[in-house]
Amino acid sequence: MTAQKDAIRRFAGYFSRNEKMLWGASVGFIIVSFCMFDRESYMTLCASLIGVTSLIFNAKGNPFGQMLAVVFSLLYGGISYTFAYYGEMITYLGMTMPMAVFALISWMRNPYNGNKAEVKVNAISRKETVGMCVGAAAVTAVFYFILAYFHTANIVPSTVSVTTSFLAVYLTFRRSPYFALAYAANDLILIVLWTLASASDIRYISVVVCFAAFFANDLYGYINWQKMKVRQAQAC
Repeated sequence: MTAQKDAIRRFAGYFSRNEKMLWGASVGFIIVSFCMFDRESYMTLCASLIGVTSLIFNAKGNPFGQMLAVVFSLLYGGISYTFAYYGEMITYLGMTMPMAVFALISWMRNPYNGNKAEVKVNAISRKETVGMCVGAAAVTAVFYFILAYFHTANIVPSTVSVTTSFLAVYLTFRRSPYFALAYAANDLILIVLWTLASASDIRYISVVVCFAAFFANDLYGYINWQKMKVRQAQAC
């Protein structure tokens, strides 16, 4: 019993007060919006709660966040299918989810000073950045024609979402702090997408709120990763 209490105390102390407040507020907004606008799509609620929890772990550089990201991608792919957002479905099931698996492996193989709960922050070169942008352009072009073939709803923001998603998953895999900014940009695109969807079905307002919460968490993630980067560099 004592060991269990110690484990609970260590877990409670793992997150700062601000992190607990951010997570708690995010969960609160998601639940309230679900109760107000949906009350039926429990898969959406489940995906939102798992997603926002993954982000607070990602902000700490904890590989557990990537494990949750895999689960979120599966659920979100199903949600996207319900509104014919085939771009989101294909992107998350065919790119984001597999890359989250690779990112999980990468983060687990690169712990900071042997601490498995914190990944070693990495920096990518200018040459790699150029290659990443070229890759993003190529993927976007290919996906545009795929989305057009499937008559994807709101194809322009859906295509832009592919670009930001590719950049986000690549930077996550490479352990760059900028992955959080790429995800924040993707959150803004998804807020637009699901706002358009909510004009046809008010239930999707809960998804809009979900990505608004994601946006706040991704911004915090970028800030915290920059602090991690400085701290790790000073310790060397």
